Amino acid sequence: MLPRIDHRDDRIGFWWCSPDGVRTPLAELIALPGAEPDRWLPTHLEAFDDVLIDIAERFGQILGGGRRPTGDEYDVLAQAYAVIDHTTVEYVDALHAADMRPDIRAGEILGTAALMGIRLREVIGLCGPAPFDGSLDTPSPGVVSGHAGLHWVDDHPWRGARWLIVTEDGRRLPAALAMLLNDSSGVDKQSCIDEHRAALERVTDAATDPAAAPEVAGGALDWLIFDWVMAHRDGPDSAAVVIPSGRRADAAALVAGISRSVRVRARYDPALADLRTPTG
Repeated sequence: MLPRIDHRDDRIGFWWCSPDGVRTPLAELIALPGAEPDRWLPTHLEAFDDVLIDIAERFGQILGGGRRPTGDEYDVLAQAYAVIDHTTVEYVDALHAADMRPDIRAGEILGTAALMGIRLREVIGLCGPAPFDGSLDTPSPGVVSGHAGLHWVDDHPWRGARWLIVTEDGRRLPAALAMLLNDSSGVDKQSCIDEHRAALERVTDAATDPAAAPEVAGGALDWLIFDWVMAHRDGPDSAAVVIPSGRRADAAALVAGISRSVRVRARYDPALADLRTPTG
């Protein structure tokens, strides 16, 4: 007998069960004799994709900014982001148990999940601060002339980094990876992507620093993740993330950063308390 996925029609999400019907994390199933991670991990991703479609169908207008949630929707929205975070970590834990690395498909689905989770938490006011929040200048109308670059908050990498445009008169304006890749002239696009990936890897590593404030580190990770996935969507009205073939390093960095974000936020978010670890 094989393990199976189970769910309830009235609830968001799914869970794995052992052959005798006991709810069991996928990582524990993969550790059993005769496990088939090459089949079960893709099955988890496909089921996760179905969950994301369900969430998009239920809350599309809210996620897209078309309307604010009503009072009785907040608890369901909180449940939805918690399901996304738990399902993400279950996949990554199972991936490690199988001693496998994430592929492009994993990066795309977990990237889409992260985008939806961040938007859900933003709607209900649970996102951490983005780097440089409250300290940047407001762009004026018209074309802006200046130098774009990735700027670090300070010499503590867990505080994060962000793309900024520094104008000739010294103003610091917010920028985005999508803007640099699609709307700016004279930009080496591949260098921008590589620099962004390196920054995400650095913050992912630094977020485990015992001195790191979890709300700040979580916000720094989420900003870099959000900025990356927004620049890699299937289209302007789509939440689906697309990673070009051959960029497995991007997928690996994205998956690691998303998983670390969940662990860091679990330090202070009661909805993720069961995911707390000594190192975060």
